[in-house]
Amino acid sequence: MDGGSSSGGNFKLYEQLELQEFPDKFVIKSVEAPDQGFVIGRRDGAIEPLNADSSSSNPSKTSTIYGVVGTIRLLAGNYLIVITSQIEVGKYLGFPVYRVTSMNFLSCNQVLKLSTAQEKKDEAYFMALLKTVQSTPGLYFSYETDLTLNKQRRSKLIGGWMAKPIWKQAEPRFVWNKNLLDELIEYKLDGFIIPLLQGNILNFQATQLKLKDSPVALSIFSRRCTRRLGTRMWRRGANLEGDVANFIETEQLVEFEGFKSSLLQIRGSIPLLWEQIVDLSYKPQLKIIDHEQTSNVVEQHFHDLFQRYGETIAVDLTDKHGDEGQLSKAYANETQNLPNVRYVPFDFHHICGNSNFENLKVLYEQLSELLEKQGYFLVDAEGNILEEQKGIVRSNCIDCLDRTNVTQSYLAQKCLDTQLQRMGVLDSTESISMFDEEYQKFRTLWAEHGDEVSLEYAGTYALKGDLVRYGKQTFGGMIKDGMRALSRYYLNNFQDGIRQDAADLISGRYMVRRDGSPRQMESFSYLPVASALLIGGLTVTSFTLQQAGRNAHQFMTSVFWAGVTAGVAAVVKANGRQFCSRPRLCRLV
Repeated sequence: MDGGSSSGGNFKLYEQLELQEFPDKFVIKSVEAPDQGFVIGRRDGAIEPLNADSSSSNPSKTSTIYGVVGTIRLLAGNYLIVITSQIEVGKYLGFPVYRVTSMNFLSCNQVLKLSTAQEKKDEAYFMALLKTVQSTPGLYFSYETDLTLNKQRRSKLIGGWMAKPIWKQAEPRFVWNKNLLDELIEYKLDGFIIPLLQGNILNFQATQLKLKDSPVALSIFSRRCTRRLGTRMWRRGANLEGDVANFIETEQLVEFEGFKSSLLQIRGSIPLLWEQIVDLSYKPQLKIIDHEQTSNVVEQHFHDLFQRYGETIAVDLTDKHGDEGQLSKAYANETQNLPNVRYVPFDFHHICGNSNFENLKVLYEQLSELLEKQGYFLVDAEGNILEEQKGIVRSNCIDCLDRTNVTQSYLAQKCLDTQLQRMGVLDSTESISMFDEEYQKFRTLWAEHGDEVSLEYAGTYALKGDLVRYGKQTFGGMIKDGMRALSRYYLNNFQDGIRQDAADLISGRYMVRRDGSPRQMESFSYLPVASALLIGGLTVTSFTLQQAGRNAHQFMTSVFWAGVTAGVAAVVKANGRQFCSRPRLCRLV
């Protein structure tokens, strides 16, 4: 059953679906085409085509769903993942785009009651991970078009490409639920297969700029790669295949009187083998992993970029001293002999500090000739290609969040000026920065883009957002940055192990097997014990100190409990890694 429908030669997914629940099965059918659907058994998770007998009796419950995300097999059997609510956030190429606002996991098994105690314990942990997956931010989809290909690549598609099922059109590395679609693909349920893109909340909301009474639509699209998916501290650097953490393709799209122009930039963790394991310290030590395959990893990473984007300008925004300096030096050494790569170091903190946003002009002056050669993509109202982008700027700091977003927004503004001049909106001496209200819209769009990208990787909004939004640090911004930094510290140390396991499970990096418990499943958290001892010790010490002036015994009691508290604190500091939330399913590289 191929499913789907064709609208003007384009493939279209079934939009509104009906979920019928029976004691032995779930039935999912299209509201617009009631004869199209499928059945999944609640006993064994087996999928069957819809037939006349599928819903001949009355279901115990009927509800509306908005898409099928896929299936995942855990110890006790299959679970079906469905979209239970969504919101339209804008249009892409004229087609509506939606953000997932809630998902639900439907149990399609009855094996759990026959499982061993250990299997039930493991399954409970996996279910907790699925609960975490339900709150994944920034998932987008469209029923009528693929969202994973940038404008330049789309322009080169062969005739009839848009008539293919949307999952076949999609770029696999940007499909968040790729690992969940196998069974739906096997049963040829094309009309129900929705490729989800993880990006940011403003991807498809165009900001209307009115420059000299000329309406210009500006959008930012970000596409997160799923090959090394994870959280800020538990997914650093590259794997042995050259895939890097927090790899995001960002496209700034400008539209004016039928003309469409885009600029691509990418970000991604430094493509070496390195780690930064949380240990309760505010800034854990960076460690470069000495591996014989390091050079091959870096070479493979940049070869892949060249195949996709052309020559790469690798802008390294890290500090040039301390741990970051050692990592930066190793990165520079590995790239110096690579073809089609230009490594450009720029110590953001040293040159720009916390407030000198305009000092990025120093970087721009270094890159201006290279950027002019790379260009941007431009098509006219008839679809004729007038310009093509011939390379890419790859920016990174340590997290590829805060410093990276400030830098990308600056380069995007410089390109936007050129694009608007080419379209005739501005003359050769004008810049968007000369139009205060419109420039603020541009800055706000990039600041909110940075917030959402940061939320997906670090769990908080971005730091240094004021540099993007206002061009300088404000007092209120400093307070917000401080609060977000503390939130990151808490999440990194005490929550992200579970979030990382959830990402590894949903992306298929960890495959559930019945022949053994996951690695470290039995790990024990010492944090509650240590916290209780510290708080108890401080409380007793404080109380006895209040009484210490009365007699020597009370004073010695205070000294004793102060010593116990200090000892526990020393043990916690020396063994910080043991008190942090750690991933249990997969190793780091």
